[in-house]
Amino acid sequence: MRQVPTPAEEALWQALRGQQLGVKFRRQHAIDSFIVDFVSLPDRLVLEVDGAVHGEAEQAAYAAGRTEILRELGYRVIRFANEAVLSRLPEVLAEIRQNLMPLIPGA
Repeated sequence: MRQVPTPAEEALWQALRGQQLGVKFRRQHAIDSFIVDFVSLPDRLVLEVDGAVHGEAEQAAYAAGRTEILRELGYRVIRFANEAVLSRLPEVLAEIRQNLMPLIPGA
């Protein structure tokens, strides 16, 4: 668990906090043996923000295994690259909203 978020994590957190998307997200939350970047517990939606290191084969395999375990635990997982969060935040938020659509009353 990191005390200091990356710039991309901080940007996404500022857009998620305070139920700005209509649901509560937690930051740096423990699920099983993992610390996920963001999670909406009632919606069982995990958001991960990945840096360039996740492009390396070993890290990509670890992330895929971690995602599979989270899915087995009943969570949906969406991954975003740091670059996408920093340069296309409105599109990232739209994708998150789209994944929440069936869950947001009246949406």
